[in-house]
Amino acid sequence: MRLRLPEERPAEPPTGYKIAHPVLSQDGTRAGFTGVSLGGALPYGVLADASCVYGLRHRAPHRRCDCGFHCVHDRATAEGLLCTAEHRTAVLLDVTVLGAYIRFELGFRYARQRVRVATVGPCACGAVAAVLADAGWGRPGWRGLAAACAGCARGRTSVSLAGFARLAGGGLRVVAGSGAVTAVVGRPGVAEGLGVPELVAEAALLQARLDWFQGQLARLDERGPGNGPKGQGS
Repeated sequence: MRLRLPEERPAEPPTGYKIAHPVLSQDGTRAGFTGVSLGGALPYGVLADASCVYGLRHRAPHRRCDCGFHCVHDRATAEGLLCTAEHRTAVLLDVTVLGAYIRFELGFRYARQRVRVATVGPCACGAVAAVLADAGWGRPGWRGLAAACAGCARGRTSVSLAGFARLAGGGLRVVAGSGAVTAVVGRPGVAEGLGVPELVAEAALLQARLDWFQGQLARLDERGPGNGPKGQGS
């Protein structure tokens, strides 16, 4: 006797939460995410279809396999995963579950998803993130990114939160949280140019860079004209 799982036909697609690492293509023209466990070697976009990571020909999710996208029902549960050392640089994703899915007590395993919101944590120094910068690891053709403030990102390949949202496409919103100030940036639906949220984020990034330059100028002023290199005479 073959057991069959009960079928659900929801009026609206289910939603859930998961964590992932943001990634940027080598040429800087595309942005996406990569998982933190099974299938983590395969970056995916805002709208993506799952496939069996074991190379089997069945459709994901298969009842007798663990392939497919995974998410949990509760936001707090997903946030708890960010506490582990290996996941500190991951971001929290708010996703819509599309296509066939298998429901579990804590979440779903499913065939297709749309990432709606990506919440970025603070920079390693504790400041609110202004950019996503090269994290020092990657996949073939993709650079792993991590949250950074303007000062800590200096000298590294980076993209603003608004820029990441534009490259990822699909109406993705990127939220900088877990700090004294929370800014929402992304694609507000305007046909061309930047909207107010993007401009606010870009202004914050420029202000952080200006503060750094002013600090460097202040240090030079403290040295004064008489503290130049010796041996050049007067």
